[in-house]
Amino acid sequence: MHAELKADLGPADYAHLLKMIWWSRLCTLLGYSVAWVLPNPISALLIGIGNMGRWATVTHPIMHRGYDQVPGVPARHTSKRYARGWRRYLDWLDWLHPDAWAHEHNQLHHYHTGQQEDPDLVERNSWFIRHRAMPRVCKWLVGGLLMTTWKFSYYAPNTFFALKQQRRIRAQSREEAKNNPLPTMGEVKRWIIPGERLWFPVNAWAVEYWARCVLPYGLVRFGLIPALFLPLGTNAWLAVLINSLLAEVVANVITFVTIAPNHTGDDLYRFDNRCKSRAEFYLQQCAGSVNYPGGSDLQDFLQGYLNYQIEHHVWPDLPLLKYRQAAPRLKAICRKHGVPYIEENVFKRFGKTWSIMMGDSDMLRPGAPLPTAG
Repeated sequence: MHAELKADLGPADYAHLLKMIWWSRLCTLLGYSVAWVLPNPISALLIGIGNMGRWATVTHPIMHRGYDQVPGVPARHTSKRYARGWRRYLDWLDWLHPDAWAHEHNQLHHYHTGQQEDPDLVERNSWFIRHRAMPRVCKWLVGGLLMTTWKFSYYAPNTFFALKQQRRIRAQSREEAKNNPLPTMGEVKRWIIPGERLWFPVNAWAVEYWARCVLPYGLVRFGLIPALFLPLGTNAWLAVLINSLLAEVVANVITFVTIAPNHTGDDLYRFDNRCKSRAEFYLQQCAGSVNYPGGSDLQDFLQGYLNYQIEHHVWPDLPLLKYRQAAPRLKAICRKHGVPYIEENVFKRFGKTWSIMMGDSDMLRPGAPLPTAG
């Protein structure tokens, strides 16, 4: 199937990417077009959706090399050029550094999904919320705080720390690695997440993180953009600033609600060991991932095309349009062979994720019966 899908790459795939780019930009532009009037939920929602669209439907597939082999695609929309160097400010300026996210997500998460080395394993990372000693009201408060800030508080520092740790490991000589091996992301000691070391600029890595991640995005999003509206008056500037802050919360919430459930739930597996073969890799991707119903450009865009997470984890280097085309066939193959293929409404999946985070349920482990495909 992968070979067939690759052979079918063509102009329609690039045209679809351009549509996602312009839909994301249009949401952002419409949001800011009325943001100066007064603080309002419409502006915050549109800017937040534009933020998610730029990340999930544009940056995500491009940095997975999804359009590298599509005929006629310009270099700026390939993984070698997109968001590289100064283009970061044009293509994808966010709390997350492109190089850091590409390493943490494309390598550590995708090739260790649900394993100990997976830096995004929700059940493990939320251990402090799941702890029985934490009062229920505190669980909800901490969970809500995480959900509204997670790109800044969790994802950006964790991805940057993962990149720095990997570069440090690579810099070791063979003799050093043999006698004193550095811990991988799954082995690094932490209170909550490894990236917590970067929350405050009190060490070299943290200072670099703030200089390369926090300040560029913060100054542009909450400094430069609101300042552009100063000619309309200080009230307009303040309204844009407030709407920008609200939009950040919106972007965090909708991305968390969409992304976190992709690999979390009491009917999904986490794994104790690495894959021993390609067949086992495919099985783990299916058994540890979940889809949401979709099928139209609007439905899929609003879910960041993350509703085809199973297809994406089996074939991470395909354009978005190919996942929609491949989904019925992969689902039929899974049903034929008794492999889990779970597809459920995103809000139901978020309920299962919240249950895991609160410690009310647990993920499946190897040895438990496979869920029924469907």
